[in-house]
Amino acid sequence: MILGIDVGNTQTVLGLFEGDDLGGHWRIATDASMTADELRVKTSGLLDLAGVSFAQVERVVLSSVVPALTEQYEAMAERATGRPAMVVGPGIKTGMPIKYDDPREVGADRIVNAVAAIEAYGAPVIVVDFGTATTFDVVDAAGAYVGGAIAPGVETSAEALFSRAARLAKVDLEPPARAIGRNTTESVQAGLLLGEAAMVDGLVRRIRAELGAPARVVATGGLAARMAPLCETIETVDPDLTLRGLLVLYRRNA
Repeated sequence: MILGIDVGNTQTVLGLFEGDDLGGHWRIATDASMTADELRVKTSGLLDLAGVSFAQVERVVLSSVVPALTEQYEAMAERATGRPAMVVGPGIKTGMPIKYDDPREVGADRIVNAVAAIEAYGAPVIVVDFGTATTFDVVDAAGAYVGGAIAPGVETSAEALFSRAARLAKVDLEPPARAIGRNTTESVQAGLLLGEAAMVDGLVRRIRAELGAPARVVATGGLAARMAPLCETIETVDPDLTLRGLLVLYRRNA
Protein backbone atom coordinates (compact mmCIF):
# COMPACT_ATOMS: atom_id res chain seq x y z
CA MET A 1 0.00 0.00 0.00
CA ILE A 2 1.09 3.57 -0.73
CA LEU A 3 0.21 6.41 1.63
CA GLY A 4 -0.02 9.80 -0.08
CA ILE A 5 0.14 12.94 2.07
CA ASP A 6 -0.45 16.48 0.80
CA VAL A 7 0.36 19.10 3.44
CA GLY A 8 -1.32 22.43 2.76
CA ASN A 9 -1.21 25.64 4.76
CA THR A 10 -4.66 25.07 6.26
CA GLN A 11 -5.50 21.42 5.69
CA THR A 12 -3.63 18.17 5.12
CA VAL A 13 -5.07 15.41 2.94
CA LEU A 14 -4.05 11.77 3.30
CA GLY A 15 -4.98 8.90 1.01
CA LEU A 16 -4.21 5.18 1.09
CA PHE A 17 -3.75 3.40 -2.25
CA GLU A 18 -3.86 -0.32 -2.90
CA GLY A 19 -2.98 -0.58 -6.57
CA ASP A 20 -5.07 2.04 -8.34
CA ASP A 21 -7.79 2.00 -5.71
CA LEU A 22 -8.00 4.89 -3.27
CA GLY A 23 -9.25 3.36 -0.06
CA GLY A 24 -9.22 5.43 3.10
CA HIS A 25 -8.76 9.15 2.57
CA TRP A 26 -8.93 11.89 5.16
CA ARG A 27 -8.73 15.67 5.47
CA ILE A 28 -7.35 17.09 8.73
CA ALA A 29 -6.30 20.53 9.98
CA THR A 30 -2.65 21.41 9.42
CA ASP A 31 -0.80 22.12 12.66
CA ALA A 32 2.77 23.29 12.01
CA SER A 33 3.75 22.71 15.65
CA MET A 34 3.28 18.92 15.57
CA THR A 35 6.28 16.64 16.01
CA ALA A 36 7.06 13.44 14.11
CA ASP A 37 5.82 11.36 17.06
CA GLU A 38 2.55 13.27 17.25
CA LEU A 39 2.05 12.90 13.49
CA ARG A 40 2.69 9.17 13.76
CA VAL A 41 0.03 8.80 16.46
CA LYS A 42 -2.52 10.80 14.45
CA THR A 43 -1.74 9.03 11.17
CA SER A 44 -1.85 5.61 12.84
CA GLY A 45 -5.30 6.47 14.15
CA LEU A 46 -6.50 7.32 10.64
CA LEU A 47 -5.04 4.09 9.23
CA ASP A 48 -6.84 2.18 11.97
CA LEU A 49 -10.12 3.52 10.61
CA ALA A 50 -9.34 1.69 7.36
CA GLY A 51 -8.24 -1.46 9.21
CA VAL A 52 -4.62 -0.91 8.17
CA SER A 53 -1.36 -0.62 10.11
CA PHE A 54 1.90 1.09 9.16
CA ALA A 55 3.40 -2.38 8.68
CA GLN A 56 1.27 -2.66 5.52
CA VAL A 57 2.43 0.69 4.10
CA GLU A 58 5.17 0.19 1.53
CA ARG A 59 6.04 3.85 1.05
CA VAL A 60 4.92 7.35 2.00
CA VAL A 61 4.74 9.91 -0.82
CA LEU A 62 4.72 13.50 0.41
CA SER A 63 4.05 16.94 -1.01
CA SER A 64 4.21 19.85 1.39
CA VAL A 65 4.14 23.63 1.35
CA VAL A 66 4.91 23.83 5.10
CA PRO A 67 8.70 23.35 5.50
CA ALA A 68 8.54 22.71 9.25
CA LEU A 69 6.13 19.83 8.71
CA THR A 70 8.00 18.43 5.72
CA GLU A 71 10.87 17.44 8.03
CA GLN A 72 8.52 16.01 10.64
CA TYR A 73 6.54 13.92 8.15
CA GLU A 74 9.80 12.65 6.67
CA ALA A 75 10.95 11.56 10.12
CA MET A 76 7.57 9.98 10.84
CA ALA A 77 7.61 8.03 7.58
CA GLU A 78 11.07 6.60 8.10
CA ARG A 79 10.40 5.57 11.68
CA ALA A 80 7.01 4.04 10.85
CA THR A 81 7.84 2.25 7.59
CA GLY A 82 11.62 1.85 7.71
CA ARG A 83 11.93 3.62 4.35
CA PRO A 84 12.44 7.30 3.57
CA ALA A 85 9.46 9.24 2.30
CA MET A 86 9.41 10.13 -1.38
CA VAL A 87 9.17 13.93 -1.26
CA VAL A 88 7.97 15.95 -4.24
CA GLY A 89 10.61 18.56 -4.97
CA PRO A 90 13.70 19.32 -7.05
CA GLY A 91 15.12 16.18 -8.62
CA ILE A 92 11.93 14.17 -8.76
CA LYS A 93 10.93 12.87 -12.19
CA THR A 94 7.62 14.38 -13.25
CA GLY A 95 7.54 13.52 -16.95
CA MET A 96 6.35 17.10 -17.49
CA PRO A 97 8.54 19.97 -18.76
CA ILE A 98 8.32 22.95 -16.40
CA LYS A 99 8.60 26.29 -18.20
CA TYR A 100 8.60 28.48 -15.09
CA ASP A 101 11.39 31.08 -14.84
CA ASP A 102 12.68 29.19 -11.79
CA PRO A 103 11.09 25.72 -11.51
CA ARG A 104 12.14 25.55 -7.85
CA GLU A 105 9.61 28.28 -7.06
CA VAL A 106 6.62 26.17 -8.07
CA GLY A 107 4.84 24.71 -5.06
CA ALA A 108 4.93 20.93 -4.78
CA ASP A 109 1.14 20.72 -4.71
CA ARG A 110 0.90 22.66 -7.98
CA ILE A 111 3.26 20.26 -9.73
CA VAL A 112 1.35 17.27 -8.39
CA ASN A 113 -1.98 18.73 -9.55
CA ALA A 114 -0.65 19.40 -13.04
CA VAL A 115 0.82 15.91 -13.40
CA ALA A 116 -2.43 14.34 -12.22
CA ALA A 117 -4.53 16.49 -14.56
CA ILE A 118 -2.47 15.53 -17.61
CA GLU A 119 -2.73 11.85 -16.66
CA ALA A 120 -6.50 11.98 -16.17
CA TYR A 121 -7.69 14.58 -18.65
CA GLY A 122 -4.91 15.19 -21.17
CA ALA A 123 -3.56 18.54 -22.30
CA PRO A 124 -4.12 21.43 -22.49
CA VAL A 125 -5.67 21.66 -19.04
CA ILE A 126 -6.18 24.25 -16.30
CA VAL A 127 -6.37 23.20 -12.64
CA VAL A 128 -8.13 25.52 -10.19
CA ASP A 129 -7.31 24.55 -6.61
CA PHE A 130 -9.57 26.12 -3.97
CA GLY A 131 -7.54 26.20 -0.78
CA THR A 132 -5.87 28.79 1.45
CA ALA A 133 -5.02 30.39 -1.88
CA THR A 134 -6.96 29.85 -5.08
CA THR A 135 -4.31 28.69 -7.53
CA PHE A 136 -4.46 28.26 -11.29
CA ASP A 137 -2.03 25.80 -12.89
CA VAL A 138 -1.76 25.75 -16.65
CA VAL A 139 -0.53 22.98 -18.94
CA ASP A 140 -0.22 23.74 -22.64
CA ALA A 141 -1.14 21.50 -25.58
CA ALA A 142 2.37 20.01 -25.60
CA GLY A 143 1.99 18.84 -21.99
CA ALA A 144 4.33 21.44 -20.46
CA TYR A 145 3.65 23.30 -17.24
CA VAL A 146 3.71 26.96 -18.31
CA GLY A 147 2.72 28.74 -15.08
CA GLY A 148 -0.49 30.08 -13.63
CA ALA A 149 -1.90 32.49 -11.10
CA ILE A 150 -2.29 32.75 -7.32
CA ALA A 151 -5.14 34.61 -5.62
CA PRO A 152 -6.49 34.74 -2.06
CA GLY A 153 -8.79 31.86 -1.23
CA VAL A 154 -12.38 32.45 -0.17
CA GLU A 155 -11.74 31.76 3.51
CA THR A 156 -8.55 33.84 3.47
CA SER A 157 -10.44 36.78 1.96
CA ALA A 158 -13.21 36.35 4.52
CA GLU A 159 -10.77 36.37 7.44
CA ALA A 160 -9.11 39.54 6.15
CA LEU A 161 -12.47 41.25 5.65
CA PHE A 162 -13.88 40.40 9.08
CA SER A 163 -10.65 41.30 10.88
CA ARG A 164 -10.41 44.74 9.24
CA ALA A 165 -14.08 45.80 9.07
CA ALA A 166 -15.28 46.44 12.61
CA ARG A 167 -18.99 46.52 11.78
CA LEU A 168 -19.05 43.33 9.72
CA ALA A 169 -19.86 40.14 11.60
CA LYS A 170 -18.75 36.74 10.33
CA VAL A 171 -21.21 34.97 8.05
CA ASP A 172 -21.51 31.41 6.82
CA LEU A 173 -19.81 30.91 3.47
CA GLU A 174 -22.99 29.80 1.72
CA PRO A 175 -23.88 30.99 -1.79
CA PRO A 176 -26.52 33.74 -1.77
CA ALA A 177 -29.64 33.54 -3.92
CA ARG A 178 -28.72 36.70 -5.81
CA ALA A 179 -25.86 39.06 -6.51
CA ILE A 180 -27.75 42.07 -5.14
CA GLY A 181 -27.80 41.38 -1.41
CA ARG A 182 -30.89 42.55 0.46
CA ASN A 183 -29.12 42.52 3.83
CA THR A 184 -25.57 42.58 5.13
CA THR A 185 -25.23 38.81 5.28
CA GLU A 186 -26.33 38.37 1.67
CA SER A 187 -24.15 41.26 0.56
CA VAL A 188 -21.03 39.76 2.16
CA GLN A 189 -21.81 36.31 0.77
CA ALA A 190 -22.30 37.77 -2.70
CA GLY A 191 -19.01 39.62 -2.52
CA LEU A 192 -17.01 36.69 -1.19
CA LEU A 193 -18.48 33.74 -3.12
CA LEU A 194 -19.90 35.26 -6.28
CA GLY A 195 -16.93 37.63 -6.42
CA GLU A 196 -14.52 34.69 -6.19
CA ALA A 197 -16.44 32.87 -8.91
CA ALA A 198 -16.31 35.90 -11.18
CA MET A 199 -12.56 36.17 -10.57
CA VAL A 200 -12.11 32.49 -11.47
CA ASP A 201 -14.13 32.80 -14.66
CA GLY A 202 -12.35 35.98 -15.68
CA LEU A 203 -8.89 34.52 -15.17
CA VAL A 204 -9.78 31.26 -16.92
CA ARG A 205 -10.98 33.19 -19.97
CA ARG A 206 -7.78 35.23 -20.05
CA ILE A 207 -5.65 32.09 -19.66
CA ARG A 208 -7.50 30.33 -22.48
CA ALA A 209 -7.01 33.37 -24.69
CA GLU A 210 -3.26 33.39 -23.99
CA LEU A 211 -3.01 29.64 -24.61
CA GLY A 212 -4.99 29.96 -27.79
CA ALA A 213 -6.76 26.69 -26.96
CA PRO A 214 -10.03 25.68 -25.23
CA ALA A 215 -8.30 24.03 -22.28
CA ARG A 216 -10.38 21.84 -19.98
CA VAL A 217 -10.86 23.31 -16.47
CA VAL A 218 -10.65 20.98 -13.47
CA ALA A 219 -11.40 22.11 -9.92
CA THR A 220 -9.98 20.54 -6.78
CA GLY A 221 -9.33 21.51 -3.15
CA GLY A 222 -11.44 21.74 -0.03
CA LEU A 223 -13.90 24.32 -1.39
CA ALA A 224 -14.12 23.00 -4.96
CA ALA A 225 -17.52 21.34 -4.55
CA ARG A 226 -18.97 24.55 -3.11
CA MET A 227 -17.41 26.93 -5.61
CA ALA A 228 -17.67 24.98 -8.87
CA PRO A 229 -21.46 25.41 -9.31
CA LEU A 230 -20.98 29.19 -9.08
CA CYS A 231 -18.37 29.24 -11.86
CA GLU A 232 -19.28 29.16 -15.54
CA THR A 233 -15.93 27.85 -16.76
CA ILE A 234 -15.31 24.86 -14.46
CA GLU A 235 -16.14 21.60 -16.22
CA THR A 236 -14.99 18.93 -13.76
CA VAL A 237 -14.63 18.64 -9.99
CA ASP A 238 -11.98 16.14 -8.90
CA PRO A 239 -11.54 16.19 -5.10
CA ASP A 240 -8.88 13.44 -5.18
CA LEU A 241 -6.74 14.98 -7.94
CA THR A 242 -3.73 15.76 -5.72
CA LEU A 243 -3.68 12.34 -4.08
CA ARG A 244 -3.81 10.60 -7.45
CA GLY A 245 -0.99 12.84 -8.65
CA LEU A 246 1.13 11.59 -5.77
CA LEU A 247 0.51 8.00 -6.90
CA VAL A 248 1.52 8.89 -10.48
CA LEU A 249 4.76 10.46 -9.26
CA TYR A 250 5.50 7.49 -7.01
CA ARG A 251 5.27 5.13 -9.97
CA ARG A 252 7.50 7.32 -12.10
CA ASN A 253 10.18 7.43 -9.42
CA ALA A 254 9.89 4.17 -7.49
